[in-house]
Amino acid sequence: MCSGGCAKCLGITLIPLAVLCTLANILLFFPGGKVVSSNEHITEEVWYFGGILGSGVLMIFPALVFLGLKNNDCCGCCGNESCGKRFAMFTSIIFAAVGLLGAGYCFVVSAVALNRGPKCNNGNNWNYPFENGNYLSNNTIWALCSSPENVIPWNLTLFSLLLIMSGIQVVLCAIQVVNGLIGTICGDCSCCGCCGGNGAI
Repeated sequence: MCSGGCAKCLGITLIPLAVLCTLANILLFFPGGKVVSSNEHITEEVWYFGGILGSGVLMIFPALVFLGLKNNDCCGCCGNESCGKRFAMFTSIIFAAVGLLGAGYCFVVSAVALNRGPKCNNGNNWNYPFENGNYLSNNTIWALCSSPENVIPWNLTLFSLLLIMSGIQVVLCAIQVVNGLIGTICGDCSCCGCCGGNGAI
């Protein structure tokens, strides 16, 4: 497979992940699936927009660039020195780095949110009753959160999904960095073994 084809596969995978991360972040604005009376009752890390900006918006641009690389694929421009494949693949490395930063940001925010736990009402006031992720291994202390109902499993599920999906995005963008380097160095597809006598795919 040419490097452009590989990039297209990565782009196709990144787009639904970006959409899912955005949706997960939006759902976190509704603790326990309910509308809160004040924005101050929403967990602070939700406002960092890790899923919307980091793994969402910042991931769409690299994904679209990766998809467009297929049109610049080596097997479609063999013998055409002006096709600009090397430059296109080099550009993809830059966008992959942007994707790495965005996904890395979401990953860190999600990890911090999971360790800190959700903001909830303990019966007297709204605060963070947990520390150092102690609620993750001891669900008996979940009773410290009296409201919103089910806020702990809600946040735990969504932030865990963001952590996993952003981790996948980091891996995919890292793959494109390597793929882009190969495409930049090889340049002409004959170096990558894409064009043979039969016209490779």
